[in-house]
Amino acid sequence: MIKHIGIKDNMIANNIILTNPTHPGEVLQEEIDYRGISHAKLADEIGITTSCLNDLLTGKQDFTIEYALMIEAALGIEADFWMNMQSAYNKSRARQDKAFMTKLANIRRIAAIL
Repeated sequence: MIKHIGIKDNMIANNIILTNPTHPGEVLQEEIDYRGISHAKLADEIGITTSCLNDLLTGKQDFTIEYALMIEAALGIEADFWMNMQSAYNKSRARQDKAFMTKLANIRRIAAIL
């Protein structure tokens, strides 16, 4: 957490925690809708089942580097874009996990003593 004297922690951009992160599948869905590509055509093009593609689009399946590279090859949108979005989504979800955040707070407390 970044701190500045006289500025509330939640007013610093780097400290803002998204409460409803965007899964890259939502963005991919918008892209294929815009291009008028059917799920079946894209799935066939990249060599996965329509069911697998639907899981990616609905956030039931995370983007892996392999999926990102296949989508890059099919649509020309760099794999790094998809992976960065997936990473940001995962980080935001982890920060929403109260038990995990308590664990991190305990680790930081211990690390400060060392």
